[in-house]
Amino acid sequence: MKRSIMDLFAAGFDRRPLAFRPFIIAEAGVNHEGSLETALRHVDDAADAGADAVKFQTYKAEHLAVKDSPSYWDLSQEPTTSQFALFKKYDTFGEAEYRALKQRCDERGVAFMSTPFDARSAEFINELVDVHKVSSSDLTNKPLIDQIASYGKPILLSTGASDSEEIRRAVGWIRDRGAPLALLHCVLNYPTAEPDAALGRIVSLREEHPDVPIGYSDHTVPADLEALVVAAALGACVIEKHFTHDRTLKGNDHYHALDKELLARLVERLDRAVTLVGSFDLGVLDHESTSRSNARRSLVTAVPVKAGTVLRHEHLTWKRPARGISPADIDSVVGRVAARDLDEDQVLTWEDLL
Repeated sequence: MKRSIMDLFAAGFDRRPLAFRPFIIAEAGVNHEGSLETALRHVDDAADAGADAVKFQTYKAEHLAVKDSPSYWDLSQEPTTSQFALFKKYDTFGEAEYRALKQRCDERGVAFMSTPFDARSAEFINELVDVHKVSSSDLTNKPLIDQIASYGKPILLSTGASDSEEIRRAVGWIRDRGAPLALLHCVLNYPTAEPDAALGRIVSLREEHPDVPIGYSDHTVPADLEALVVAAALGACVIEKHFTHDRTLKGNDHYHALDKELLARLVERLDRAVTLVGSFDLGVLDHESTSRSNARRSLVTAVPVKAGTVLRHEHLTWKRPARGISPADIDSVVGRVAARDLDEDQVLTWEDLL
């Protein structure tokens, strides 16, 4: 069984960057394009690649947008100019399909999630999820946020196209209801160019909301996965990324999504990054013990020293290995008396001194 985001909330999320691999959400959305078979494949592919959760979107077009609502995406990739028309293409799933997807997620050991975009969808999907996701587009939608927060389950809230005051206000609505919360930095632009990714906002969100876990919901084209790795390095403890079975398909959420191969590569890179970060504790590592002994220095006689000589700086130098008195203690050695005759180039020990 893969990690549960509920476990991460219960643990409070370690806020140190890459203290653990971020919780990875494969955002399949409506890339199934109305096919349950394709949606089930998304679950299988994401689970095989190492995702922790697979997320879909739950809505009905008539509850989401008016009929003449204009587009906000790259029309060269998705030529539909009306939001209503686009959403209507992919809102065919009902309760039976989402229950089937929940069952497949349970079977594959990944969390089932789905972003609700209207009150009816939120009420239904609450039966199936442990954690709710609220889209950036609904950050100012107080009625929907109030409804979702009233269920008392943790909420992941994306913050795209929002200013600080809007974010603080939405956080307040959720806290008033007592629901646990994580904020996801997001840029609400499809696709997001790398110079516009604004990953520094992960740090800013952490500074403005020090008691809230911070994550990242990404819309960049994943040429080398760098945006996602950098986000994790900046402290994103949840990463959400669009997911598809075929990145060559036309449509709004295919070309900037990960597929199974890219997702597996992301998991590998993040696991490697966590390994590289390793321990946050300051101290000598076990595998440094030989180097510590052999590469550090000892105080060594620079000239022959007769017994009874008061040691001065000119009597001493420092050389490897560290099997004698450390140069850190030179102030405790100068002024002491030689207990015996000392040869030149002799490593000093405390037994050599009076």
